[in-house]
Amino acid sequence: MKELGSLCRLLGDEARLRLLRVLTLDRLNVTELTAVLGLAQSGVSRHLGLLREAGLVEESRASGFVFYAAASPNGDALRADLWALLRDQFGASEDDPAVRADQARLREVQRLRKESFTEHGDEGRQLVPGRSWAAWARALGLLLPPLRVADLGCGDGYLTLEAARWASDVVGVDRSRDVLARARGLAARRRVKNVRWKVGDLEDLPLGDATVDLALLSQALHHAEAPALALSEARRILAPGGHVLVLDLRKHDEAWVRERLGDRWLGFGDDELAALLGQAGFTDIKVVTGARHPGDPFSVLVASGSTSS
Repeated sequence: MKELGSLCRLLGDEARLRLLRVLTLDRLNVTELTAVLGLAQSGVSRHLGLLREAGLVEESRASGFVFYAAASPNGDALRADLWALLRDQFGASEDDPAVRADQARLREVQRLRKESFTEHGDEGRQLVPGRSWAAWARALGLLLPPLRVADLGCGDGYLTLEAARWASDVVGVDRSRDVLARARGLAARRRVKNVRWKVGDLEDLPLGDATVDLALLSQALHHAEAPALALSEARRILAPGGHVLVLDLRKHDEAWVRERLGDRWLGFGDDELAALLGQAGFTDIKVVTGARHPGDPFSVLVASGSTSS
């Protein structure tokens, strides 16, 4: 009875129940669990320590990381019964908004893990040392002319610095001074010289008319207060014959991103995004699926448009 009471007290915490539910689906390290649960890393580590001591979580090492997973009862009748109850409850709670949010973030963590190619050979995937999408993006960049580029809503500047490899001049615009400070630091560490950074809103860009050849909005439009105005501003700064390239989320119903990530819009429909580009004055508009994974609530749209020559 004492052991049962201890386990019941331990599981009387919603965060630990969420953690256990996620660990029944995949093995994860602390950084990944932090991203999924939206909790501080110190809190995740504390919860893991308590659950491991109780025999509900086990750890293993791989690729230099410590991974955690739900522990097998291993003949322990009490824990076997407890796990049966927990799995029934986890299954019954799939429509709970908090559970759906955890599930969506878990899929994103799993996607990032696969794309990093740190775990080769799983699920029959071919082992190709050195393969990476970043390398292919840089290779394709070599085919582009030395354009003047604006990265609108540039964030920490990773895409900005990638564009700087093939562009003649790049300007990164973001409304956050703190974010731009990190971007400047990254540029300095990489010794990139052809990038300028400007504080500004997507709806009121601190750039002159017809001053760039390519405007990039990568996962930025759903943060804009007025997407139509943001696209009109992108059109204004483009020189004749210029292009806009938009990468954003297709319309979804994961409302938790508003509070957690500051999203103003839950993505855009294909026709909706095309219409917005048309209203902004772009021509030769294309909207295609950039990425979609089975069961993932988030899929990506890639759209482009041109200005008249």
